[in-house]
Amino acid sequence: MRQVPHVTSAERIGVLDELRFLAALAVALFHFGFRGKTLGFTEMNLPDWISVLKYGYLGVQMFFVISGFVIAYSAEGRTPGQFAIARFARIYPMFVLCMTLTSLIVAIYGAPQINATVAQWAANLLLQPGLLGQEIMDGSYWSISYEVVFYGWVFVLIKLGGFKPRLYPAIVVGWLVVSTVDRAFFANPLMRHLALTDESGFFCIGLVFYAAFREGYTLRNFVLLVLSVAVALYQSLEMTQWNRENYGVDYSDLVVVCSCLAIVAIVALAIKRQRSLLPGGMMLALGGISYPFYLLHQHIGYVIFNKVGATASPEAVVTMTVLLLIGISYLLWRFFDEPSRRLTRSVLTRLFENGFYLPRPKKGISEAE
Repeated sequence: MRQVPHVTSAERIGVLDELRFLAALAVALFHFGFRGKTLGFTEMNLPDWISVLKYGYLGVQMFFVISGFVIAYSAEGRTPGQFAIARFARIYPMFVLCMTLTSLIVAIYGAPQINATVAQWAANLLLQPGLLGQEIMDGSYWSISYEVVFYGWVFVLIKLGGFKPRLYPAIVVGWLVVSTVDRAFFANPLMRHLALTDESGFFCIGLVFYAAFREGYTLRNFVLLVLSVAVALYQSLEMTQWNRENYGVDYSDLVVVCSCLAIVAIVALAIKRQRSLLPGGMMLALGGISYPFYLLHQHIGYVIFNKVGATASPEAVVTMTVLLLIGISYLLWRFFDEPSRRLTRSVLTRLFENGFYLPRPKKGISEAE
């Protein structure tokens, strides 16, 4: 096995920050230019761009590929407690803040198209409000629950001593086999929620990317990558069929396959390149705002559209809404994100690690992780 490439803080894998932002923007434009009007949340859309924007949901699959890589990187060398605390501090405080802002804005201004209640807000604190019979506060949150389940399995494997690079082949192959069997023959809802059988291929691609980052593209890693990509394509085409039925529009299987292959290639090149294309400050900002922007954009955007109406062209309204949400997201990242993470890590470490010092994130991995 070759030595893991040394990455200094100045040479962090910053391109991943930029890809996160682009993925979040693609999803936002999918919602604003296509999904909102299709499902009746708003009358605003971008009709001239629908043929492109309807594929923007694939930005979530890019998130999952990046997550597979980064979680494998950040988990190595950490205890189960350190990993769990770092993950919780990373996602939960910002989630609660953004979910609360969304619920307040929707409750005050969203009716009749969108509504929010106190019971719904409280249930969403669990990240799985369906367990209490409530809807998620924003349709985008489904992917956050997938991330949390992925983190949960990584935590369990670390606890059992099984989340190690030498065991990745067994993890990847086992997960892909379980997923393929379930989706092909059973499509069990419980398995989909517990084993992420409809998205596992994308997470596995990220895991294999990390194995290749450490060892190079050996024959074993190349075979694992091919298997992961094949399952991911199968899962993406299954989702495409669901989109056809749910949205009542046509999708090209060829476009979906080519887009997924492009996602794989782009993330692979970003990991290989490591260096950001942008100045360090801008890179950090893009990585930092991508998460709150993703959490805030959809229903708040619909509320803005419904209030503004046809006072300007759809393109102008969507552009100004995106810029406004980017600005709000920047402020949340700049003044809330790091202090809330620091406080959360400190409190949880004292509670569950008996004061054990939680190390700083490893150099080379985005502070957004």
